[in-house]
Amino acid sequence: MISLTSAQIDVWIAAFVYPLVRILAFIATAPLWNTVGIPQRTRLILGIAIAVALAPSLPDMPKGEPGSLTGLWIMVQQMLIGVGMGFSARIIFAAVDLAGTFISNQMGLGFATFYDPLNSSQTPVIAEFLGVITLLTFLSLNGHLLFVATLAQSFVAIPVGGPLPAAGSWLNLSELGGKIFSTGLLLSLPVIIALMITNLALGILTKAAPQLNLFALGFPLTLAGGFIAIAICFSYLASPLQAMFEYAMSAMLGYVVPGT
Repeated sequence: MISLTSAQIDVWIAAFVYPLVRILAFIATAPLWNTVGIPQRTRLILGIAIAVALAPSLPDMPKGEPGSLTGLWIMVQQMLIGVGMGFSARIIFAAVDLAGTFISNQMGLGFATFYDPLNSSQTPVIAEFLGVITLLTFLSLNGHLLFVATLAQSFVAIPVGGPLPAAGSWLNLSELGGKIFSTGLLLSLPVIIALMITNLALGILTKAAPQLNLFALGFPLTLAGGFIAIAICFSYLASPLQAMFEYAMSAMLGYVVPGT
């Protein structure tokens, strides 16, 4: 007859529940999985499947009852770490959305918005287009599998039950917001410069021939110039996106645990 003690059951529960909390927090905030198009039940099943697959290979979990105050505090820690990692992974797509917004405004398409059902918000059409291209590139590079691998590695870099990452780690996480603006500007800079040259040429043309209707002539030229610049930039977009993906992977593990 097999007899189980409550301590053994607590160890088994902790070995599964603690990683599950971090994994679910990451799935709830990371790109691709945090969209409305993926049902919550699907996310829950995905998180459970990843936890079941990773649990046997993870380091030993803290001993104690998961339902105690100590166990609840460990769960809160794992939730914070998972949310932080998800935000770090999100900076790529946020930067691309910002770049698309910059380009849309320069092209005169700031008013042309598209309802994004996945994010439940109005998005400029250029930003939506660039976001789809980035997502397809991300999937073609198996970025979703790299995210899962980085998540598994995080249990070694940031052990369950250890101290929370130092204050400098959370400061670095907040400074990633600045990375969104700088990266978004750099991505949109070639198109913005091309449109600025186009507007400058239109201004000179208007001075030389005041009888020309600038509004009837300038808007189609600005649109055409913007789309041509975007088409040219597509040939060089793979390298910056790959560098951004690699930066996001390192940012997900860019935490410093006190005493290490």
